[in-house]
Amino acid sequence: MQLLVRALTGVLAAGVLAGASTPGVESAGASRRGTNMQAQERIDWKPCPQDPSAECGTLRLPVDWARPSAEQFDLAVARRKAAEPGRRVGVLLVNPGGPGESGVNFAVGRATSYISADIQERFDIIGFDPRGVGGSSPVKCSTKLLAQRPSPYPRNQAEFDQLAEYNRTLREDCRRHSGPVFDHADTLSVVRDMDAIRRTLGEKKINYFGHSYGTLMGEQYAEQYGDRIRPMALTANIDHSLGTREFLVSSAATAEDSFRQFVQWCDRTSSCALHGRDVTAVWDNLLARADRGEIRDPKSPDQILTAHAIALAAFAEFYGPDRDELATHLAALDAQTPREPQEPQQPQARTSQGTGPETTAEPFHAVFCQDWRFRPKNYPEFARLTEAELRAAPHMRGTPRVHAAVAGCVGLPNDVNNPQHRLRITDAPKILMLHSLHDPANNYAWATNVHRQTRGTTVLVPYEGAGHSVYGRSDCTRDAVDDYLTELKIPSAGSRCAPAAED
Repeated sequence: MQLLVRALTGVLAAGVLAGASTPGVESAGASRRGTNMQAQERIDWKPCPQDPSAECGTLRLPVDWARPSAEQFDLAVARRKAAEPGRRVGVLLVNPGGPGESGVNFAVGRATSYISADIQERFDIIGFDPRGVGGSSPVKCSTKLLAQRPSPYPRNQAEFDQLAEYNRTLREDCRRHSGPVFDHADTLSVVRDMDAIRRTLGEKKINYFGHSYGTLMGEQYAEQYGDRIRPMALTANIDHSLGTREFLVSSAATAEDSFRQFVQWCDRTSSCALHGRDVTAVWDNLLARADRGEIRDPKSPDQILTAHAIALAAFAEFYGPDRDELATHLAALDAQTPREPQEPQQPQARTSQGTGPETTAEPFHAVFCQDWRFRPKNYPEFARLTEAELRAAPHMRGTPRVHAAVAGCVGLPNDVNNPQHRLRITDAPKILMLHSLHDPANNYAWATNVHRQTRGTTVLVPYEGAGHSVYGRSDCTRDAVDDYLTELKIPSAGSRCAPAAED
């Protein structure tokens, strides 16, 4: 699993019991104001190669904020200036999620179609690649080694030990190819980088919009630098207080909920390619056939599709949600003529005939395993977690992507840079939170948990429909964000947005 989020419609799930102590957070907050930034004081803006109407540049920053005069790296930044300078409000930092999504690519390539014209007219849109991502000293790993990744579903202690050993080997490989940023790719370090951007741009306060994993950046910025925020809007929220079991189970439950939503949609929608059939039975039978090696990839008929690959593809379609496309795909798989069963093949290496690159950008686990203390100790513990996950999502067979996220941390050191803790925001303006009731990746309970932890600071507006991306779902969701960013008009407590017609 490389990413949990695609652009602002990306993917991620997380959550569970507080496994971290708050003193670590207190010490970061106590030291932040007294640390001088040893970095360049300006960004040399130039037209972006992809689109000259946007500006690109870099900001030289410390790798380790505890040692600001030591190693440094270049943080990639992009800017789209306010289209109407006379109405300009300020800068709007945007992060589209991940971990692993490029904020530069968003600002340059997608912001003009995603963000409303009013916001583009009144704000300088600022995108940045978080450290370890894209143009910001990206984490890279051996392509050959990545292709050897073992199954995230070990069947015994020996396979669990093999997974742990592989993770440790991969970690050292990635450190060797990536340099010192690898050990400081956590979100708390990114938060320090965000404030450096604010300072370099000469802004007393920032406006911020974060989606999915970008909400964790926003939440932790509000903890550390709450007085430097004008407004902040967060969609598809992350709860960073959760532990391993709750993280997996809640992620599985929300994936299963999206499957049920798909089934109900197909039952009532005549255009669904499976309309009139028992969709759940079709699905379960399809996965059973895939287990027997009977389903082939329509795009590569010589390749056998695993049940996990089918579930993962469905999970991705829930993000939109793109239900018509999913139904058509499943109907085509179900209609395949039975062939001689074959053993499902292992995933092929990402290179062909040795002509590909030696390394591949792979930032996900470098970030994720430094932000979450998820370290199942042995096979019995991991098996119990997997069983709980499968009980929560019997048709989706757990959580297709998040399980692999946790498996990727097995065997790694227990100490992490940014361990979980309850969110504590003491000095920030109102923060607007939006979250879909039927988000396939980030359980709605995560948003309510965060809201309870910060009730005096946050306002939660539920979107009563489906999908991972919230901002553009309806006039209600878009206006709630736009009105707050521009006029500081916060929705009243109890406000809700009805589902869009397509839901």
